Amino acid sequence: MTTIEHEHAVDASADEQAGQAADRPLTGLDRCDSCGAQAYVRALLGGSELLFCAHHARKHEAKLRPVAEAWHDESHKLIED
Repeated sequence: MTTIEHEHAVDASADEQAGQAADRPLTGLDRCDSCGAQAYVRALLGGSELLFCAHHARKHEAKLRPVAEAWHDESHKLIED
């Protein structure tokens, strides 16, 4: 495998992992990076994962969502029966 082929394989692997992380359901163990409450939104940004409660997700959404690689929102769980 050439260096260029290896770089493309690494990029594809990172993209696949980011996609898997974006799709992984959030649990009660996932905590908001701003306040520590249960996280309901995951934003992937520059290969990093940011977790937010519904309140902080709404507060930062206008700035983060346009530049995020993925925005996984499960805040609908707050109003389910």
